[in-house]
Amino acid sequence: MSSASETDDKQLPQLPPRSASGHKGEFGAVLVVGGCATSGARMIGAPALVARAALRSGAGLVKLACPEPILNEVVSLCPSATGLPLAMDGDRFVLYQAAEVLDTALESASAVVLGPGLGDDESVEDLVLRLLSQDRVAVVVDADALNALSRIPAAWESVRAPCVLTPHPGEWQRLASALSISGDPTHAGNRRAACEALAQRTGTIVVLKGAGTVVSDGHRSWTCERACAALATAGTGDVLAGLVGGLIARCVPRHRPELAMLPEAARARIPVDRQRPLDLFDAARIAVDAHAACGQRWAESHGAGGGMLAMELADLLPAELASREHRDE
Repeated sequence: MSSASETDDKQLPQLPPRSASGHKGEFGAVLVVGGCATSGARMIGAPALVARAALRSGAGLVKLACPEPILNEVVSLCPSATGLPLAMDGDRFVLYQAAEVLDTALESASAVVLGPGLGDDESVEDLVLRLLSQDRVAVVVDADALNALSRIPAAWESVRAPCVLTPHPGEWQRLASALSISGDPTHAGNRRAACEALAQRTGTIVVLKGAGTVVSDGHRSWTCERACAALATAGTGDVLAGLVGGLIARCVPRHRPELAMLPEAARARIPVDRQRPLDLFDAARIAVDAHAACGQRWAESHGAGGGMLAMELADLLPAELASREHRDE
């Protein structure tokens, strides 16, 4: 296995400016697939937080694809999003109906966030594979979607979508065990190597969350130097997933996310509308840094290292991202 090197570009790229005359269709559409309505668990908060963060990141549209029994509850927590019902038969998805809904939604999606609160039923695994086997739209793979992949390591043979994986150390360990990868995602001195190993093995962008979050595409690696104890609370990972999805929707060419995997020099030769986009690696690390900066801002304004609500974190994103937009001198 080759060794990645720390990226020389410590200065994060700026975000493209938002056109004052732009409309919502110009700023991307995020499809959020999550939520659980089984008899043993009802999870509605995670997909709603992802949707809120995607909208706060500047995405023009967000669609929430959730199990039909809980869809109204999820949308009520984020009424600016559009709801798409995924049919259930007891505790299982009706896969042919869910696939039809998702295939239609993908036609207009600029990014997908897959997994928040999705549960662990076997039908979830089929749903995950369905979305990862397409190659038109980039997918942020989070939470229960990561756990589903750890249960079916052969799934990587069918993955075609450009992906950003967002594991915390426990999810990294489950994926690594299934793929026979060794490493320590918890020790500060070993986290970068652990992140790189998973990125190289899966051919994805990996965001290894935790103090000193590491982002790697297997060739370039970057470590967030911000630390904030206020982020150690429920829901902040959902906010990060929505933020990554929102930035991909805004900054990666729609329906051509594979361009974002090309090297800088090759991408520069490809004409694109308006601003040349960021790649998935840069979108992920900008999201991580902005997420941490918002946590620091909350801690400073409240004079506290804990007690932040994930919704408060999401609501700090617009000002932080606006400060990172390119400005003509």
